[in-house]
Amino acid sequence: MADQLENTNPKLYKKVHEREITAEDEDEDVVDDFDSREIFDLIRNINDPEHPLTLEELNVVEQSLIEVDNKHNKVHVKFTPTIPHCSMATLIGLSIRVQLLRALPSRFKVNVEITPGTHASETAVNKQLADKERVAAALENNHLIEVINQCIAAKM
Repeated sequence: MADQLENTNPKLYKKVHEREITAEDEDEDVVDDFDSREIFDLIRNINDPEHPLTLEELNVVEQSLIEVDNKHNKVHVKFTPTIPHCSMATLIGLSIRVQLLRALPSRFKVNVEITPGTHASETAVNKQLADKERVAAALENNHLIEVINQCIAAKM
C-alpha cells in the first residue's frame, strides 16, 4: 500500500492449532450452532494489508474477542490493530466484515469494532464500520474491493 511501513517490525504470535474434524462435524444432518472458534477460523487467515502475515499471526484477531449469539443471529468481533495509529484499521475491519458477510448465513448481523483502548481513532473507525451506507459505498469502490479481496484470499 504505502511506500513506507507504519509498523516495520511487528510482534509475531503463535498460531492456534487447527481444529480436528470429527465424524459429528461431517454429518450434514446435524444442525450445530456457530461458536467463537468457528468465526475465528473464518477470519484468522485474513492477510494483513501491510505485511505478508495473517491477522492471527499479528494477534489482531483472537478467539476470546469474538461473541456469537445464535438465538439473536448476532456475531460481534473485536480486533486489535498492531499499533495505536494504524492507518489500516478501517481496511482490516472491512476485510473481517466482508469475509464474515460472505461466509455466514444472511440471517446474521455482523458487528466489527476495534478493541476498546487500542487505537487513537477507535470511535471514528468503529462509526465507519457500523454505518451500513458507508460500508456499502466502500465496497462499490473497485480499488478498495480489490485490496479487500487480496487480504481475504486464503493463505496456503
